[in-house]
Amino acid sequence: MAKTTFHRPGNRRQAGFSIVEVLVALIVLSVGMLGIASLYVDSLRAGRTALLRTQAVFLATDMADRIRANPTAGAAYALGGVNNGCVAGAVDSVDCTPVEMAAQDIFNWQAQIGLLLPAGANGAVLHNGATLPDTYTISVTWPEAGQPGDANYVLNVQI
Repeated sequence: MAKTTFHRPGNRRQAGFSIVEVLVALIVLSVGMLGIASLYVDSLRAGRTALLRTQAVFLATDMADRIRANPTAGAAYALGGVNNGCVAGAVDSVDCTPVEMAAQDIFNWQAQIGLLLPAGANGAVLHNGATLPDTYTISVTWPEAGQPGDANYVLNVQI
């Protein structure tokens, strides 16, 4: 004889998802996507900061190399004087004195800072001739978006 089964309305199995489950899943997914977007923005900001710091290191070492190439100028690099003899941007510096060459180097360096770093960036050279060997402190400062104050890089060089 065939077995007969009776289904009561309260014992039926659920088929599919309820709207509440779908909404909870959507909220969890939204929170996860917001977290991913936040991480993406942070990585972009960190990448920009790293790029600017790399440029500052490049600029500071460039000035250190310029000072090493013209060691007799001494404190003229710290003065950042006016270029009186050499033409700004001149390639041939045969007729320049060491002080004029230092002024030329500072002029070119400041121009590079203006090109490679954001507006408001600044470079400075301090000279301490009281010690042997001479010590130069080269600093590059630039405004960093999203941070209070300016970021800076300082390089100490003995020549």
